[in-house]
Amino acid sequence: MRPIAARFVLTTLVLAGLCAPVHAAERVERSTALIMGKPAGYQEARYADDGSVTVHYEYNDRGRGPKLDARYTLAPDGTPNQSEINGLAYFKTKVAETYRRDTKQTSWRNESEQEAHDGALPGFYVALDSVPEESILLARALIQAPDHHLTLLPVGDVRIRKLKEASLKVGGRKQQAVLWAFEGMDLSPSYLWLDHEHRFLAYYSSWQSLVREGFEDGLAQLGAWQDQVSSESITKRAQTLSHWLKQDLLVEHARVFDPVTGTVAEDQSLLIRDGRIVDVGKSGSLMVSDDAQRLDAKGQFAMPGLWDMHVHVGDNDGLLHLAGGVTTVRDLANDRDSLSARIKAYESGQDIGPRVIRAGFIDGRSPYSGPTKVFADNEDEARAALLQFKKDGVFEQVKVYSSLKPELVPLIAKLAHEQGMRLSGHVPDGMSPEQFVEAGADEIQHANFLMLNFLDRSKIDTRTPQRFSAVADQGNSVDLNSPAVANFINLLRQHGTVLDPTVMTFEDMFLDRPGRMGPTYDETLHRFPSTWQRSFRAGNGGLAVTKDTDLVHRRSYRKMLDLVGLMHRSGVTLVAGTDALVPFGLARELELYTHAGIPPKDALKIATWQSAQVMKRDRDYGRLAPGYVADLILIDGDPTHLITDLLRVRTVIRGDRWFDAKALHEAVGLKP
Repeated sequence: MRPIAARFVLTTLVLAGLCAPVHAAERVERSTALIMGKPAGYQEARYADDGSVTVHYEYNDRGRGPKLDARYTLAPDGTPNQSEINGLAYFKTKVAETYRRDTKQTSWRNESEQEAHDGALPGFYVALDSVPEESILLARALIQAPDHHLTLLPVGDVRIRKLKEASLKVGGRKQQAVLWAFEGMDLSPSYLWLDHEHRFLAYYSSWQSLVREGFEDGLAQLGAWQDQVSSESITKRAQTLSHWLKQDLLVEHARVFDPVTGTVAEDQSLLIRDGRIVDVGKSGSLMVSDDAQRLDAKGQFAMPGLWDMHVHVGDNDGLLHLAGGVTTVRDLANDRDSLSARIKAYESGQDIGPRVIRAGFIDGRSPYSGPTKVFADNEDEARAALLQFKKDGVFEQVKVYSSLKPELVPLIAKLAHEQGMRLSGHVPDGMSPEQFVEAGADEIQHANFLMLNFLDRSKIDTRTPQRFSAVADQGNSVDLNSPAVANFINLLRQHGTVLDPTVMTFEDMFLDRPGRMGPTYDETLHRFPSTWQRSFRAGNGGLAVTKDTDLVHRRSYRKMLDLVGLMHRSGVTLVAGTDALVPFGLARELELYTHAGIPPKDALKIATWQSAQVMKRDRDYGRLAPGYVADLILIDGDPTHLITDLLRVRTVIRGDRWFDAKALHEAVGLKP
């Protein structure tokens, strides 16, 4: 799973702990970092009487997480004149970053960049790997800036806007709370709560939050207020961008792809009524009412809507999925209540998003537990968890995680199957992938666990980031022609085990190098905001690498792709999931399947009908045929020949509504 804090400059600017005024006698303020409501770390900020700010920040996310020390000195306008940050980034890579500005020169240096410019450049320098406190410094500088606007260094600009004021009561105390939003750095506004003195109060999300120490009990109320403000804006956007089909729709002159047969039928029309396809045939041959709407596809490629089978739906993700042609997603770990609210908004039209299939999420208790509220360390807890999933009535699958005791897997599999649910997940520590399958697992998440089946796991704790680094360091040694690989493939076939490889997740992890981004966003980089482009180009999102391991990591990634391709050719069922950033993610995942030797037609089948079949929905979804739900996309190109044409989705129909992909992308600041 890709945590928020591993992603982009969004981490630096938004996932923030926000503290005290600058020019006061030394004041120490602490904030608590929470992941899924559980304490995971802290930030301590010290504001000295000389105007300097020193900060320590750390948190633990399943053995990952930053540990950073920073120091800032500020100009009268609140922008930094100097900053220095040292420590470890999320994947424990080295951070050593400095920024200096005086009348003669402005310069900065980090593991990926080194620049110097004559004179004092105006603007606020944003560190690549920063402590969250940088956000409050930016917020204060913006509040006092003309029009609440600042240029960012090296690139970009940002505004801040006040959205709401409220009185918060915590432990008998009243505290004024003011909600602010950064705009311009990200694909959606990024919120933070300050008090009336512009001191930090909270950063809230259902996944990861930071709150002033002593105000933890007030976070839920702040979150509710924030969600209300956000939902009002989202509803207005949905009303503008959603086009409801109130009468029949005839899509004419399309090239229709059938993923089951792999064929493309020329010059076809599809008649849609009440969210379903009622007829398909040669253009001009269908009986259509006089008041039917018509859409001339002009020879565009029509195919079923795509399925992303590994997501964790967050803010804006729904719109971005649809913009990329994804009409169904499978959410494999999320906050139950917030996801329920989001799904309700998608279905009602108050928000824009795909159909969502949900999985319950269980882990064992350990320092490396996954982000869940459901734990099972014994049989009674396992039974209680499955009983609760049954009562909830919304889960079609159960996902287990790395800290679960291996001996509980057979029981959980049995209980899940009795309730008609599938079992999938990470292979628990101390258990081999083969044992996981034999214990009843229906599916394995992530290709790194496939590779781990062939490595010596006696010194690998797969609850920790060793499940990544061991594969990067040793995966190249796996012999794909060995009996061990053949036996494992036979076992998967015999059990009908499904693989969710998420190879895109590992591409930048294994191939990013400081100052040299990996290939993941080569084709789409220009479409992102400038702040995101800078973060991508920095190439600092990967595992730690040396001169000796550089080539090894590249070869291990290649071996991982080759293994996935071999399993497909051997008859093992794949589904396509990303577990990564949404924009353009599934298109890249399927492109990587073709790099693994999977033909484009097969890749499209995996991401449509085959995924629907795995989830037992193939009688309603995954094909463009009479009786099927009208989830379909129109593409300017032909991805059966050039898979990257999936980046050229033009129209998305989701049952009883349709969307213009260009308008969706532009609504969040992505270039068409």
